[in-house]
Amino acid sequence: QVQLVESGGGLVQAGGSLRLSCAASGRTFSTLSMGWFRQAPGKDREFAAAINWIGGRTSYAESVKGRFTISRNNTKNTVYLQMNSLKPEDTAVYYCAADKRPFGLTTPTYDYWGQGTQVTVSS
Repeated sequence: QVQLVESGGGLVQAGGSLRLSCAASGRTFSTLSMGWFRQAPGKDREFAAAINWIGGRTSYAESVKGRFTISRNNTKNTVYLQMNSLKPEDTAVYYCAADKRPFGLTTPTYDYWGQGTQVTVSS
């Protein structure tokens, strides 16, 4: 079993930045691909970013490409989501996810999920 704990959410003005962190435990972190998803009120959970086992391959949703950066530190068992140039439409609960398959998936079919952290962007 893998436990995921997100942190770093909060309230920020449009144009600002936040960095989300997700600490993993329970399995060798370097054997997990990681992803970030988000869910706004009344909407389905959607893909934001993903990274493979060793961090050499990343993927992003078109809506965040060029503004968000996913990275991982396998010695700290942590994945990050740096979010810049935030927009009100980025407001959502952000979820960290982990999967035993090596590639970062863009669909919400991950094996493990965190509880989520709220990000609110004011206009």
